[in-house]
Amino acid sequence: MTAHTPTRRPAADRGRWRHAAEVVLRTLVAVVGGYALAHAFSALAASALPFARADRVITGMLLAFPVWVVAAVYTFGARHWARAAIAVPLLTLVLLAAASLLSAQAVRP
Repeated sequence: MTAHTPTRRPAADRGRWRHAAEVVLRTLVAVVGGYALAHAFSALAASALPFARADRVITGMLLAFPVWVVAAVYTFGARHWARAAIAVPLLTLVLLAAASLLSAQAVRP
């Protein structure tokens, strides 16, 4: 009788590790990138809304939570993780740039 050695499926193992790495990357983009996007949105709202300063800050903070959720849903809904990894930070930078351009309005009472 010949000894039967179990055959491994290296391609299947690579597929599992690749999927696990993709889930970890999507989770990092959703949590960290979503937080950064929510912060950028909050800063933009605090400098652009036509309320009193305290009301602008609180409204921006409250509206930032749905933005974070939308970023997380988009991150896991994108066809490829790289698209989400590019789109979320890019949108964050755009919102931060807009908030910095409106920072002159933020000093109003």
